[in-house]
Amino acid sequence: MVKRYANLALVYAIIAMVFGVFYREFTKFNHFDGQTNLSVMHTHYFLLGMFFFLMLLMLEKSFSFSDGGVGKILIVYQIGLNITGIGFLMRGLTQVQGNELSKGMDASISGIAGIGHILTGICIILLLLKIRKRAE
Repeated sequence: MVKRYANLALVYAIIAMVFGVFYREFTKFNHFDGQTNLSVMHTHYFLLGMFFFLMLLMLEKSFSFSDGGVGKILIVYQIGLNITGIGFLMRGLTQVQGNELSKGMDASISGIAGIGHILTGICIILLLLKIRKRAE
């Protein structure tokens, strides 16, 4: 699992950098200088992607907490993280392009990001419980 965590940290570092460049270039291309949700994608993927998996790598070396259940939790975690990213991307694209959204569409985009945050948060708690159990 240690190598898998290292590989996932690398993948999410690359994704974070891609979104950082995309944010900068997309806003520059569209002559946009306001606030946009595209700016948080870079940090979300660095922290909840790269940094998270680097921390799991170190915790795995210390506590050997990974079992069959951890793999399933991490799949749901990554789904949640990427659903959140999709919500941020959809919101950010509409902000930069200045599109007016209906109330339903606005709520839908917020709901997508919210579902991703909920999945991510639940998985973090489940992983912390597994780590705590092994640390006893």
